[in-house]
Amino acid sequence: MFVAPDPGRLRLRTSTRAVLGVGLAVAAAELAGLSLVASITGGLAALLALFTVTDATVRRQAVTTALLPLAGFPVLALATVLHGQPLLRAAAWLTVVFCGVYARRWGPRGHALGIFAFMMFFVTQFLHAVPAQLPELYGAGALALAAASAVRFGLWPVERRTPPPVAPAPLPGTGLARPTTRQAFQSTAACGFAIAVGQLISDDRWYWAVGTAWWIFVNTASRGETLVRGFRRVLGTVVGIAAGLLIAIPLGGAPAPTAALVAVCVFGIFYTAAPSYSWMMFFVTVMAGLLYGLLGVLHPGLLLLRFEETAVGALGAALGVALVLPVTTHAATNAWIGRALSCVHGCTAAAARRLAGDEQADPAPLAAELELLLGRVRLALAPLVHPLSPLRARKARARQVIALLDDCAREVRGLVQVAGDPDASHDARLAAACHRVEEAVHALVPSGARSAAARAAGAPALLPHHPGAEAALSHLNELEKALTELSAPLRTAPRAPLAPAA
Repeated sequence: MFVAPDPGRLRLRTSTRAVLGVGLAVAAAELAGLSLVASITGGLAALLALFTVTDATVRRQAVTTALLPLAGFPVLALATVLHGQPLLRAAAWLTVVFCGVYARRWGPRGHALGIFAFMMFFVTQFLHAVPAQLPELYGAGALALAAASAVRFGLWPVERRTPPPVAPAPLPGTGLARPTTRQAFQSTAACGFAIAVGQLISDDRWYWAVGTAWWIFVNTASRGETLVRGFRRVLGTVVGIAAGLLIAIPLGGAPAPTAALVAVCVFGIFYTAAPSYSWMMFFVTVMAGLLYGLLGVLHPGLLLLRFEETAVGALGAALGVALVLPVTTHAATNAWIGRALSCVHGCTAAAARRLAGDEQADPAPLAAELELLLGRVRLALAPLVHPLSPLRARKARARQVIALLDDCAREVRGLVQVAGDPDASHDARLAAACHRVEEAVHALVPSGARSAAARAAGAPALLPHHPGAEAALSHLNELEKALTELSAPLRTAPRAPLAPAA
């Protein structure tokens, strides 16, 4: 996990920046004379601002960051006012859950605002905040967001050097066919279950079950994805609890070493979030134990209770995706594969137009989008290739699909590289090869667009047998071969055994 690819060292830089931003936020709260509760609130607000804001441009990131208080501060006030009224508190939090998930349809901004609002409700439960503390909590939150913004947009503007990858837009749909709408109902039901059962286990720490159920639904789109994420969350929590017994309890809340280890945990959360959800949850769990130590309430029984509440939240998420408007893994996977194949088609057409002399055609952005879509395909297929999956035929099929799509991505990258060569050109064979790729994609995704490739097929023939054209033809031929081989796993019954390779 720690040796996972990190192109441009982007994860390393954003993780280091997160430590700096959170540290600055906590220092500002301490220098302002705020309480420990307020300082922790500020640190978590800064962490959330740096972690959840993922808009495509720096300008949009700044706007989203500025909007976070509008989403979070009213929820913070509501949660403190309802702290001693369990029924009203539960109803209010479930409303926040539904609205927060529903807002994901509006892309990264809605996603970030929904998470921030939810976590402001969570923080009040974690810290047992009351209305009298609101002024300093608001002050700490404002200082934290200012500190995070100063680091992100001023001291260390990582995105200005290397624009962050933009998450693919959610799967489309209308009404209950829209995945984000279904998830809103699923997560609300899961969190309702977590509240009810979590309070039976503990009147004081029940909110961990709700937090678990909520976060399992983040960045998932199907029943299988959610179940796998729940398993990984429980696994990371168990290992984190073991580490907490060895690290957090012996420290006893000593400020200096605790602060240093919290910084390590912040770094770990950001560095491992993309490659390993289990490792991220390990660092989250250790950090929670360290914060409990600072608050003077940490003991082994509390860590055991943390595990029990996590298990309840994971069970709630599993019941939610299984019983409430379920989205099958097969349906979600087919949708993401279709988008990836359409992107292959668009990238091929753009590369061919560029080789034909169209300076306005640029396949590079589509190639970058393809990498993100393939990441989303892998996430969708993760339940099928998981070591514990008993579905052998579907596992083999999923692995074959991933391997062939990786082949497609490799050939597309090579094609883009050739197209970027100013000396490369185009001959008539390239137009024909591009047309064959278009037909291969259309055979797999009948609804895919055809106009772009058709324009490429009609491009003029220049400089036959140019070395650039030869390289492009090689990539197109291999791409066509991979697309043709994809027909077997994609066009046969999901549970049918794979035919032996020719």
